[in-house]
Amino acid sequence: MADLNSLVVFAHVVEANSFSGAARVLKMPTSTVSRRIAELEDQLGVRLIERSTRRLRLTDAGSEVLEHARRMVELSDAVDNAASNLLSHVSGTLRLASPPSISDTLLAPIVGAFQEAYPEVRAHIFITDRIVDHVSEGVDLTVRVGDLEDSSLVARRILKYRHQLVASPAYMKKHKPPRNPKDLLQHKLLAFSFWKPKCQWNFIHVNGKDREALTFQPYFSMNDYAGLATALLAGVGIGDLPPVVEPSLLRDGRLVEIMPKWKFRNFDLSLVHAGNRHMPRVVRVFKDFAAKMAPQLFPRLPV
Repeated sequence: MADLNSLVVFAHVVEANSFSGAARVLKMPTSTVSRRIAELEDQLGVRLIERSTRRLRLTDAGSEVLEHARRMVELSDAVDNAASNLLSHVSGTLRLASPPSISDTLLAPIVGAFQEAYPEVRAHIFITDRIVDHVSEGVDLTVRVGDLEDSSLVARRILKYRHQLVASPAYMKKHKPPRNPKDLLQHKLLAFSFWKPKCQWNFIHVNGKDREALTFQPYFSMNDYAGLATALLAGVGIGDLPPVVEPSLLRDGRLVEIMPKWKFRNFDLSLVHAGNRHMPRVVRVFKDFAAKMAPQLFPRLPV
């Protein structure tokens, strides 16, 4: 598939009849413009421009692609204008649903900053662990971890991370550090769980090849990561935490990562909604706002 941004660059190169002229219009280095054209030609598998020291000449394939590239420029300009209109005035009520563990570290800061930028927006937030029905419950956006089961929903990823296996320094002073997943069975294990008698952790070694699954009976389980963080901090045992839950605990050394060469798989944290048709302006703007702010709140997530 052709890169749409590269098509825009290609159209500007033809319009300016030079790489340097296009670079000035696009406000990017000439080397970047040249590289984008080369990448586009590699993607399409055809030569678009014949280059010489004095001028550029379109190939037959380039002439055909140019028509589509010019449409992409028009579309890009239309999108920029639409975005500008969206940001000119935002008001209304925003209805959000989120799991409890990230309500204070992620959702509250984003919503607070959004309302500061757009003071005419009201926010109603529903904190729950269950999957909500967007239509029947009147929810605009939900914060969801993992893959979508309902194909009619639309998701926009705002963060990507892996859980970390952690314990308190006090607990580790009293117990032998585990070197591999099976060693964990000699420890008291804490896990996120909904009343299940057994839990399973799936590990991948940093070499990318070795994998192990550990099935265990948790010593302490809870369906709230914030509560698990408190128990881990108290030295109850070893457990897994998402890095978006109480991130200061690891940053300040009150919890430490255990067995760092064995990792959990990555998760996507997404904003989910029922569809793009007739989406209220306030929802569209918030979705973009959250997608930009979330990585700023968590700039160095483990993956």
